Amino acid sequence: METAVKPLDVPAAIRRRRSIKNFKSDPIAPELLQELVTLTVAAPSSWNLQDWRIVLVQSEAQKAALSAAAFNQKQIIEAPVTFVFAASPYAWREGIEPILEQGQANGWSEGFADYLRGAVPQFQETLGDKNREYAVKDAMIAATHLVLAAESLGLSTCFMNGWVEDQVKAVIGAADDSNIAIAVLVPVGYAAEPRPNPGRLPFEHNVFSETLGTPYQP
Repeated sequence: METAVKPLDVPAAIRRRRSIKNFKSDPIAPELLQELVTLTVAAPSSWNLQDWRIVLVQSEAQKAALSAAAFNQKQIIEAPVTFVFAASPYAWREGIEPILEQGQANGWSEGFADYLRGAVPQFQETLGDKNREYAVKDAMIAATHLVLAAESLGLSTCFMNGWVEDQVKAVIGAADDSNIAIAVLVPVGYAAEPRPNPGRLPFEHNVFSETLGTPYQP
């Protein structure tokens, strides 16, 4: 079992984090896992819709099924928990009153709540098929919160591509829900190996000022 660590600040967590593919079998303490969930759902989202659906996969049977849906990638088996970030693009159609009530309890005015009652459905309807894109973006923002929070608390993570969406949906009980989209899978645990920093390209390759083609000059 890992001992408690002093949390890193955000810049330190960003600089230290690497994608880990091999994990120890050590479990994550329940209170630490709860803290990770709390920090993950603190992420911002469009209109504060919180349209992510996060499933924590921890049982050996579920991990095996999820790994099979991800081309048998072993980090899902090794890590004590994998967060499956799904997106619910049309959750707003079920009503946004709970969000408005919570917002008002935390300082939103009645006038602002009334504005959102009209503006949110109107805007989301105009998005059409882009509702999925927006919801997936929100889920990815939450996933980024998770990986930085995990790193700051002495845990390691790996953003995972390489999975079959329909199979992942079946594992998390969403096989028949055509509105659910899978954004990313993130195993979380204690690293079994260090990974070196592969480095980043100089700014002039992909950071620009005002327009593409004008390199950013610090």
